[in-house]
Formats: sequence, C-alpha cells, structure tokens
Amino acid sequence: MKMSMARIDFEKDPHRRLNPLTNEWVLVSPHRTQRPWQGQQESTSPAEKPAYDPKCYLCPGNERAGGKINPTYSSTFVFQNDFSALLPQGSSAESRDNPLFRASGTCGECRVLCFSPRHDLTLAKMDLPSIELVVDAWAEQATELGDRYAWVQIFENRGEAMGASNPHPHGQIWATDYLPTLPQRELVCQRDHLALMGRPLLLDVVEEEVRRAERV
Repeated sequence: MKMSMARIDFEKDPHRRLNPLTNEWVLVSPHRTQRPWQGQQESTSPAEKPAYDPKCYLCPGNERAGGKINPTYSSTFVFQNDFSALLPQGSSAESRDNPLFRASGTCGECRVLCFSPRHDLTLAKMDLPSIELVVDAWAEQATELGDRYAWVQIFENRGEAMGASNPHPHGQIWATDYLPTLPQRELVCQRDHLALMGRPLLLDVVEEEVRRAERV
C-alpha cells in the first residue's frame, strides 16, 4: 500500500498518536466529524433550575434515596455513597480454580462530594472562593483515603448522557485496595521516562503542548 510522505494534516488526515502515559498507539480519524448523522439525538435538560429542589436527594435538609437526611450544609458536603460500588469490609478471597476465570475479592469506599448547596449551579458557574473549597475537599479526601487505600479516584459524571443520576453539582470519590490496570501502566511509563530523561513525563508533555500551542 502506497502512503504519502507529506506532513500530516491533524484536522483532516487519519493518523495514529502515541499516548506516552500508556505507550499505546491510538487511531484518530478527524475527517469522520464531517459525516452525516441520522441517529439518536439527546435532548437537553431545562436550562433553568431552582436554587433548591425539594425532590432532590442532594439538596440541604432533604432525604436521600437511602433514607438518611442531609444536613443543612452551606458549602461542600461529603458523605458515604448510599449505594456504594465498593465496601470497606470486602472479601479477600480469591478464585483460582481456572486461570481463564480468575476472581479476587476487593474492598474500598465510595463517597459523594456535593460541590455546593445550590441546586442550580455547576462547577464552572461557581465563584472562585467556592471552587477553592471544592479543591480543598478533593485534597482532604485524597489524603485521608490515600493513607488507607492503594488508589483514590476523584471524578465527576455531569449530564444525563454521561450517566449522572442527579443534576445537583456533585462528584464521586472512589478508593480501592488495588491499583487499577491503566494507572499501573501509566506508573510504569512515567518511571521509565524519568529514568531515561531525568524529568517527569507529565511536565514534559505540558511544556511541549504549550510550545506547540495546538491544543492548549
């Protein structure tokens, strides 16, 4: 197959990009954004939301789905997820009867962090002092859980299409007693880069992104 040796047009040409954090090549097909679309289209949620919703499980003073009552919090609020995917008293047993069907028990904690008592806000719409409180809460949670667990993942699923079950501004904090596969691979790549170059991988990536001024 004959391939052109001309410079890649990153906005039009199919190409592969190396993800230095995982040492994997990823296919990028920017030209496919021009294809016609007749599939499902998601409807947007109402733009206007009340500052307080009496039916919201996360608003101050309301009853959550699990039956517990939220305090009348005035800034951030953290609580143990009422329907946690992980439990602190998980099993430590392992199933090794067949190498193709191995299983291992695990334990951990899942918490919810409400960014604000205001039901009508998103993180992007909050003022800087309020955002600083959220960042402080992230740091506090990561430090506390990181003392007891191998991995702490802080994330936010915002919007119905992303699986968010509640429009109130909130995020998730998951702590596990194991290092997930992808972070483990990223850790190896970062250690290899540091040993070879004497510099942190992510710092080199950020500096090069800024120099190129293409995506940042």
